Amino acid sequence: MRPTLSLMDDQLIAQIIDEARDLLRTLGVTIHNREVLSLLGDHGVDVDLKTEQAILSDEILDQALATAPQSFNLFDVLGNQTHDFSGDNVHFTPGSAAINILDNATGEIRRPATADYIRYARLMGSLENIASQSTAFIPADVADSISDSYRLFLSLLFCEKPVITGAFSGEAFEVIRDLQLIVRGSAEALQQKPLTVLSCCPTPPLKWSEATSQNVLDCARASIPVEFISMPLSGFVGPVTVVGTLVQHTAETLSGVVISQLANPGTPMLYGGASAIFDIRYETTPFGAVETMMTDCAHTEIGKFLGIPTQAYTAMSDAKRLDAQGGLETAMGATLGALVGTNNISGPGILDFINCQSLEKLVVDNEICGMTFRLLNGIQPREDFPARPIFEELLRDKHLLIADHTRRHLRDEIRFSGPVIDRANRARWEDEGGLGLHERASGEVERLVRAAAPSRLDDGVQAQLIERMEAAARAAGMDGLPARGE
Repeated sequence: MRPTLSLMDDQLIAQIIDEARDLLRTLGVTIHNREVLSLLGDHGVDVDLKTEQAILSDEILDQALATAPQSFNLFDVLGNQTHDFSGDNVHFTPGSAAINILDNATGEIRRPATADYIRYARLMGSLENIASQSTAFIPADVADSISDSYRLFLSLLFCEKPVITGAFSGEAFEVIRDLQLIVRGSAEALQQKPLTVLSCCPTPPLKWSEATSQNVLDCARASIPVEFISMPLSGFVGPVTVVGTLVQHTAETLSGVVISQLANPGTPMLYGGASAIFDIRYETTPFGAVETMMTDCAHTEIGKFLGIPTQAYTAMSDAKRLDAQGGLETAMGATLGALVGTNNISGPGILDFINCQSLEKLVVDNEICGMTFRLLNGIQPREDFPARPIFEELLRDKHLLIADHTRRHLRDEIRFSGPVIDRANRARWEDEGGLGLHERASGEVERLVRAAAPSRLDDGVQAQLIERMEAAARAAGMDGLPARGE
């Protein structure tokens, strides 16, 4: 039996959705994008171009929800399926768009560069419990205008996994789309085998900026999957209660569903979010707070109730180092998100309120993700009945180390952790150097980066990717791209 978690009953979920729909049909949503407003107006939405306000009727909401896919798949650069966003299937992806990296050599948080990103992409290929890459942090050695497309470019060159990414402008989206078309070969092939999911974030409360709403529109037209990342902050730019925050989150996310589905009915999407509480003591948004985790798990329940695949930022920490706080917050968020059946859980590797990525934490979090998968497998009998023969053997031989039953079921029943996790007795631990978690994680990062195999992406495709990215760099005023050390 697969263990599950529910924080709300259907009656409460339905009431939250009803309240969100009431907000959209009375207060509406502000959209700072004339093209999106025109699209909505063409479909009968009550639009005020002066105030940039759109009133979304129940009919429009029902129409959009009716065409929203209940599942979709994701594929790697070679065209192999890696994700099935349906039912309670769970996948993990690193937290994304951090502005800093934790430097293992100095212990300091600093701005990352291309070399850091390449190490990250190479590492990601070996982390078996994290199914996709994200464009995890922003290299500071390229122009800001291409930093989002450049991250995707490096991910596609140095790792075969699909990518959770995003665009900060319409111009950046064009490059991001072109890079994917180069890998797939055609728009039809990209539609059949999606390579990325783009994050699209409404602005609390009940608002879409010009750039983010344009991204929703552009992705829909290109049939590129999106994940809606509503970010109400409980007690600041959202109600202080979990239920009130969920009403706002639902309204903002449903408005994104409308834009996407009216632009191109059937566009794949994840009903996601990064809601957080606001800690008035420190003026911070802690993602390691249990109320944040509860809210993000609850919006997964709402997405499932609506029949849409789900996403949540709920496997990360606000700690500044690879320490006990980093482990306890990440493990609790990952476990809760998995038990509620979130299809795409974002966060591994993240520290400092989504501002910092750590490669060492990433390999530790890979172990956390593996533990959650074992938990989801649940408890099931494996030739355990009748029990008497096993115990007769145990009483006769005094152990079951080499018993047929043990050999048949050992690997299925017991998950053996990697070298990051210490399970040696003290004497052996001391003989092997007495290393702490940080030292073990650092060694594992170095081992995996050195052992990383080159991408099997066709050389001609790689050359086209480089050509397209170099053109974007020149358009941004750069003489060329940073050295990649290949």
